[in-house]
Amino acid sequence: MEFSKRKLRTPRLAGDQRNASYPHCLQFYLQPPSENISLIEFENLAIDRVKLLKSVENLGVSYVKGTEQYQSKLEGELRKLKFSYRENLEDEYEPRRRDHISHFILRLAYCQSEELRRWFIQQEMDLLRFRFSILPKDKIQDFLKDSQLQFEAISDEEKTLREQEIIASSPNSSGSKVVLESIYKIPFADALDLFRGRKVYLEDGFAYVPLKDIVAIILNEFRAKLSKALALTARSLPAVQSDERLQPLLNHLSHSYTGQDYSTQGNVGKISLDQIDSLSTKSFPPCMRQLHKALRENHHLRHGGRMQYGLFLKGIGLTLEQALQFWKQEFIKGKMDPDKFDKGYSYNIRHSFGKEGKRTDYTPFSCLKIILSNPPSQGDYHGCPFRHSDPELLKQKLQSYKISPGGISQILDLAKGTHYQVACQKYFEMIHNVDDCGFSLNHPNQFFCESQRILNGGKDIKKEPIQPETPQPKPSIQKAKDASSALASLNSSLEMDMEGLEDYFSEDS
Repeated sequence: MEFSKRKLRTPRLAGDQRNASYPHCLQFYLQPPSENISLIEFENLAIDRVKLLKSVENLGVSYVKGTEQYQSKLEGELRKLKFSYRENLEDEYEPRRRDHISHFILRLAYCQSEELRRWFIQQEMDLLRFRFSILPKDKIQDFLKDSQLQFEAISDEEKTLREQEIIASSPNSSGSKVVLESIYKIPFADALDLFRGRKVYLEDGFAYVPLKDIVAIILNEFRAKLSKALALTARSLPAVQSDERLQPLLNHLSHSYTGQDYSTQGNVGKISLDQIDSLSTKSFPPCMRQLHKALRENHHLRHGGRMQYGLFLKGIGLTLEQALQFWKQEFIKGKMDPDKFDKGYSYNIRHSFGKEGKRTDYTPFSCLKIILSNPPSQGDYHGCPFRHSDPELLKQKLQSYKISPGGISQILDLAKGTHYQVACQKYFEMIHNVDDCGFSLNHPNQFFCESQRILNGGKDIKKEPIQPETPQPKPSIQKAKDASSALASLNSSLEMDMEGLEDYFSEDS
């Protein structure tokens, strides 16, 4: 991959050329991009793609895939993030271009381990399934051809000739459905799963597959091609990582928090100390609720708990003076000498507000940071209850929060399936008595703000504009974090030559 400091002009494509570049709203991503983009755009496209795939994951857990509600919400996410989703829309070149480039950027980030590859492939398959489901029938054959799939829709005459055999071989097909539905003639080897289940008609080495069954075959082809492509990309990854401007972003992208940073600007002084007890039961997520309870009962929290809870309180509006007063009052109740607190603890509180040390104004921890870093040990109360609590203890905790038995069962199932943020989202819906909270939960302070919005009839604490933000790092990776943050301040005229990307995605690399 090559970089150039001079401004490179991307050629303007005429209408027909633009349409030829991306003829459909979905694709198999067979060819890597070969245009020039800035590093700023590289980072923004990567972050938007991560947001999209995480929305795909959350919606797939929260709703039944393929239902009207699922389809509607996923289409809304695609529209919001400006990615392609439907055929026959005007000015679709840019959304399709964004979709194409961002997919290949994430290949670089998600090829680095088997777990990351598995997650990436699953979300991309679900996205393809959605897009194919809304693809007009008259566009399907062109899409299959452009995707190099040798699937051909048979003529009405051939369909009539084999109608009885197809009906007999397809358990869910009736005569009227077969007449109306397209039937595809595909190589036998591509329909092995249907053949094993005796769900397809075979003749002369070809399977005759109804449209409703071809989706699974297309997804299998996509999975196989993408899996192979990720393995090839992983082999060439060291060459990409040698660039110090890309390496931090690619390494941290898979576990980055890309939402609002929930800094205190605009929230300062919004709450008073005597409100905290009441707010903890009404508007705190379980992770912060258990920290507050432990602090009130033990009059002390270890460092991990103080950091997690202290930054959360800062984010909901506690000022530095309030924070010092809050923690000092509580620790003194635990028989701590006031002078010891002033010497040993007040510095850390001032440091978290950017008043000491490097003067870094720390932001509250996101769900991903809480889930993935610094797991609690015995005597600790920080972490994510859905991730770090024993299922029986979690059940008891939810019972104490007056969650219904049915709700507890749903939450425990989600936590068991490692859908920790969706489990917390379900808890939010239970305690606020709403069927659909209308957002994807990614941050404890988001939980608080959305709760206050509901409880106050829409008049919530004012939020700051959304800014992409990566999770707070451990000290050992601070240097890498600094390098990643520096990407955002690069000169936008610095262009990246993406023509070399073919080397990292091709079989010959």
